[in-house]
Amino acid sequence: MEKILIIDDSIVQANVLRSILNEEYEVSTSHTAEEGLRNATSGQYSLILLDVIMPGMDGFTLLKELQESAVTRRTPVILITSLTDVEHEVQGLIMGAVDYITKPFSPPVVQARVNTHIKLARYRAQIEKEAMVDELTGLANRRQYDKQCIQKWNDAIRLNAPLSICMFDIDRFKLYNDTYGHPAGDKVIAAVAGALAANLRRGTDFVARYGGEEFVAILMGSDPKTSFDHLRKVRQAVEDLHIPHTPPDSEWVTVSVGGITVLPKNGDTYQTYLKIADTMLYDAKRYGRNRVTWCGDGMEQWREK
Repeated sequence: MEKILIIDDSIVQANVLRSILNEEYEVSTSHTAEEGLRNATSGQYSLILLDVIMPGMDGFTLLKELQESAVTRRTPVILITSLTDVEHEVQGLIMGAVDYITKPFSPPVVQARVNTHIKLARYRAQIEKEAMVDELTGLANRRQYDKQCIQKWNDAIRLNAPLSICMFDIDRFKLYNDTYGHPAGDKVIAAVAGALAANLRRGTDFVARYGGEEFVAILMGSDPKTSFDHLRKVRQAVEDLHIPHTPPDSEWVTVSVGGITVLPKNGDTYQTYLKIADTMLYDAKRYGRNRVTWCGDGMEQWREK
């Protein structure tokens, strides 16, 4: 059920709005701007109904605070007020409100406007989700990866936690495409993605399609040897899919894996270590494919096989 937050210093008016909406939505109320701001930033609300005239911090000031917060800036806000002059309505809309409802409330109007903006919010969320997902594999796409890699890097610095960057490449994929055709190649990419997702599923794991037949994963919290051992199992899980390849090059579809575990510090850059992970992937290919090559923070290395 969608969650709506009503911020109104009038308990009576807030209860009227709640009674109009609580059959279709989970409705919470706050009776000061300060309480409303706390609740808005702590809950996942689909819509906020905000009274303009409140003692202390007024609705316009609170709207500005909501617009400046990374947590709430994308939550639609409908202003509710007894003010009917056009100047105040324009001011609210310019500041980022999506609509305006005047008092006294007309229940059908309130329901219609709330339903409309809830639907628009759902549609926008779905579009944004699709824009971040690779259509073929269902994994995060390159756009989402570009956002998440910096977020993960900064989290690791803040938590003083090790971070592992992993690069995967499907071995001899061009040969597979040339032999079996691109539709079959797409099925291989999707199958490999499924194996990666099934084996990299901790809450702190992130895996994305990097491009073509390449994937990238970011893991947090494990030391280099533990990460290396885990990625060996992931590599084996792909081989265990037993997707036939082209003998004598290889019996099954496999992946090569390269990566690095680092304890990030201020002044370090993510891209520096991504390049090292890519070098480790190149080494895995150079040493015979279907293997993991790993690097620790001190540049010590582990090679499979």
